[in-house]
Amino acid sequence: MKRLIGWLHLWLGLASGLVVIVVALSGSLLVFEDELEHLFEPSLFSVQAPAGAERMSLDALAATIRDTYPKNKLNNIEIQPAANSTVTFYLKKGKAKGDLLMVVMDPYTGKIIYSGEQQKRFFVVVKNLHRYLCMGETGKMITGISCSIFTLLIISGLILWWPKKNARKQRMKVKWNASFKRLNWDLHAVFGFYIHVVIFITAITGLIWSYKWVNNLLFYAFDGKPQSKVEAPVSKAEKINDVAWLDKIFAATNQRLTYNGIVNIRFPEKKDQAITVGKENTDRITTHIVDVLYFQPGSGTFVGDKLFANDTRGTQARRLVYPIHTGGLFGWPTKILAFICALVAASLPVTGFLIWWGKKHKKPIVKKQTRQKSVVA
Repeated sequence: MKRLIGWLHLWLGLASGLVVIVVALSGSLLVFEDELEHLFEPSLFSVQAPAGAERMSLDALAATIRDTYPKNKLNNIEIQPAANSTVTFYLKKGKAKGDLLMVVMDPYTGKIIYSGEQQKRFFVVVKNLHRYLCMGETGKMITGISCSIFTLLIISGLILWWPKKNARKQRMKVKWNASFKRLNWDLHAVFGFYIHVVIFITAITGLIWSYKWVNNLLFYAFDGKPQSKVEAPVSKAEKINDVAWLDKIFAATNQRLTYNGIVNIRFPEKKDQAITVGKENTDRITTHIVDVLYFQPGSGTFVGDKLFANDTRGTQARRLVYPIHTGGLFGWPTKILAFICALVAASLPVTGFLIWWGKKHKKPIVKKQTRQKSVVA
């Protein structure tokens, strides 16, 4: 049985190795996506506020956007919590989902700081590579299959690693002064053992995005039924008047949700739908915890809410999948852990390949034969 498991571990690893390397390395970058973006492109997130100046209204900024880009429809507006933060507008470029134009504005001067295609931004490309190998639905199928194989590799690898009592100490530490062959084996087996719990959870949560049936299993486990589609409630748009209704929505959101957080105002895709406003709670250690409010377009009248605390257990669990997958569950400690484990996971196909290559090209052992001299009496 162990020989059969070893054979499966080898060939499944060789089949999925390249994809695992790409997904793991891109995933290690996405762990610190927000931090790296703010570090390398600070001008897109904060401005130098003039002394005594007040921020322009959202409605005034939106009017500038409409005048500058008359052919593009507003998709959503993102407002960071800091007073000196920029305001980011996302405009629809085409009919394809995610085909957006990103426009960053200085809220004190009303000037456009940056304008560019959202799909061409570095971390958007990295995320596309991580999820789809930049190949659309075909890439999603490949990463889904590879993720499934990787889950089996973790289980089979643990079985192959499991030591006998007298070899337990050997399987728990790397012998750094050993030969390259032994060192490479230790890097594969020992490091693989120490990270197997984290990468197994990462792989399982990854399958939730890859397959709808896995996603529904999560909801069956917590709610006893599959995930239901969530849409904004019906709310007929009122004729836009002189009322600063976007500012009214923003103020009402912060009054109802008093914590610090990123506010995202999303305009409806269908007619007679409410505007969806999500606010991510940045006061919490766990990332991507969002409360949702609904408002009437044109007037900013409150329509309803969908708060995280009132969601079903299945929906709450689904919300936690992203921070679990990316290491954002308990802040920096779990992010650093996820980053290290992703790098080690990327090394496993390499060390595994070298183990296979070394066995395949193993030099035959030549036995020395001793010749006995005959003694003639």
